Amino acid sequence: MRRSILLFSLFAAPSLAAQTYEVTHTYTVGGEGGWDYLIPDAPNHRLFVARQNRVSVIDMNDGHLIADIPGINGAHGTALVSDIERGFATSGNDSSIMMFDAKSYKTLLKIRAGEDADAIVYDPASKHVFSLNGDANTSTVVDPRRGTVIANIALGGKPEYGQSSRDGKLYVNLVDMSQVVEIDTKTNSVSRRWSTGPCKNPVSMAIDITHQRLFSGCRSGVMAISDYAKGAVVATVPIGQGVDGAGWDPVRRDAFASNADGTLTIIHQDSPNKYHVVENVQTGERARNMGIDPKTHRIYLATAKFGEIPAESTATNPRRRPPMIPGSFSIIVVEPVSSH
Repeated sequence: MRRSILLFSLFAAPSLAAQTYEVTHTYTVGGEGGWDYLIPDAPNHRLFVARQNRVSVIDMNDGHLIADIPGINGAHGTALVSDIERGFATSGNDSSIMMFDAKSYKTLLKIRAGEDADAIVYDPASKHVFSLNGDANTSTVVDPRRGTVIANIALGGKPEYGQSSRDGKLYVNLVDMSQVVEIDTKTNSVSRRWSTGPCKNPVSMAIDITHQRLFSGCRSGVMAISDYAKGAVVATVPIGQGVDGAGWDPVRRDAFASNADGTLTIIHQDSPNKYHVVENVQTGERARNMGIDPKTHRIYLATAKFGEIPAESTATNPRRRPPMIPGSFSIIVVEPVSSH
């Protein structure tokens, strides 16, 4: 499949033929528990990874574990507010947000959020943090300096990931409604919404602020690209199965979808309304979450090794998920083979 895609690129866009990616490093981190969102702090070479009951801080240069931030019950997402050196991690199982010191990694305060607090995003325009609460169908707005709740915004559907456009708007995927919803961060209210169709069940999201585009990775095996100024989908491209992460490299003009089927779909922006799939890089088992360093163009993904699927479901494992092999949790680094 990869060879045919590359041959297509040679004839369709010869100037982009060399634009391929490969796995360059695999760092074994170990530790118990699964994972969710990977949030890079590129200026400080740190990667914040949600690991069920904690957030692990990993060095982006060599993959060693810097610290674990404990006391999180159902860790999902992390948001960093660099100017005050604070971080915020969602604790989904107890519907809360843990505020921590991003320098010492000490926990500071637990803040009440909505049921199933999942992703969390910092909006520089309002200087507020927004947790996206899946089962509550809301977003909890937090003042990061005071650690207080400002508002709870009803979204009209189940939110997954979101992105700030840094101009007073926050965009969020509603997975059950197959919509993008726009939040006005000045008034803390929903200002617009639009369908991601034919892309169904949007989860991951990346943003191209220069061209005002959103990239919504959908569980239906498609990425929808929206013009968020107009509030409409302008293009769709096929991606791998089980997407849960997305990214955007503004220099190379590449979008990414990280997929549970062990692929990373590379998508090039030919123009703001035209895109093509460059290739699908083989990554690792269930490497569905990613983060990107836009300066080095490196993409970081989490993976592990798993055992056999249980023959029967149990109270502790109703979905018959295969057990993770102890000590196998790793961070994979994918980067371009060559640059423009």
